[in-house]
Amino acid sequence: MKKRLTTLILALLMIVGAWGVCATAEVVPFPEAPVIGIAWRADTDSEFFTNICRAVEEAGGTWVLLDQVTSADLAYDDAGKLTEGVTALGSLDGDAAKYVRLNTWHGSNAAEAVGDVSIVLFTGGEDISSTLFFEPEPWHGIVAEIDYNAERDVSDYLTMSYCLDNDIPVMGFCRGMQMLGVISGAEMIQDIPARFAELGVEYDDTHRNQKATPEAYRDYAAHDVEVAEGSRLHDIVGGTTLTGCPSWHHQAIGNVDNTRLIVTGTTDGQDLRRGAAIPPGGRAGEAPGRGGEPGGLHGLRYRAGVLQGHRRSPARAVGSRLRGAVNRRKRL
Repeated sequence: MKKRLTTLILALLMIVGAWGVCATAEVVPFPEAPVIGIAWRADTDSEFFTNICRAVEEAGGTWVLLDQVTSADLAYDDAGKLTEGVTALGSLDGDAAKYVRLNTWHGSNAAEAVGDVSIVLFTGGEDISSTLFFEPEPWHGIVAEIDYNAERDVSDYLTMSYCLDNDIPVMGFCRGMQMLGVISGAEMIQDIPARFAELGVEYDDTHRNQKATPEAYRDYAAHDVEVAEGSRLHDIVGGTTLTGCPSWHHQAIGNVDNTRLIVTGTTDGQDLRRGAAIPPGGRAGEAPGRGGEPGGLHGLRYRAGVLQGHRRSPARAVGSRLRGAVNRRKRL
């Protein structure tokens, strides 16, 4: 499995231009073809989906689109659309998000949807509802950036939490990586330019070039990624820098304190390079403090940490923290 994961990651780093290519990567074929489950999304004509599928195929893998995962706590119509719990913006409202966060995949069809695939891959796309954050926030308030998909938020959250609880490898790109941060309880940056503005720091569009006109096609920003030594990513690429990695996003993971996450790469476009690591034994490493320096953290991956002598997934750990908070409020 480790060899398969290494080959897949290396192949997916190869995607060129709008596909997501880092110039230093090289495609290595699979010794045998694993089955890659791609988390459900309705818009299968999106390049965020088709380019990932093509990358898997070119690396010798086989992909399948997983079924939508739905929550037993929420109501859906026959087409799989939520009939309640959705705001006027298209995001999950606070009550619906609370059920998803507290119960995670339990009572859902996640096990049936995932089946026996070798790994589940989560693609890019819309912003994640900020009500799903470990510390829920109001939406960012930027009208031009309204882009939510409540059904996909629920499906991705439940699918990923099921995988993490059951030791099924996951891989996330863009939104997929950010969903891993959300599930794990990381601090999320809803809008990178706004965070820079709050800090009084000039932002140079490192993570997304501005469109020449509103109707223009997205213009990917190419930047380098500094790879953490000793990480799996470092073993794969054989160096500390990936050059020319395209980026198109305005959100990021800001802080991984008190999570079971390891940052394997960061961007350093404005000398704001800060990261975090969790070594064996579960002791947290250095991380930017809440409200500290923003940064686009690329290549975030999950590693099981040790908590009270047991391996626990971030989904299970966060769910326990949330239920504890609810119970404390009830006692008060």
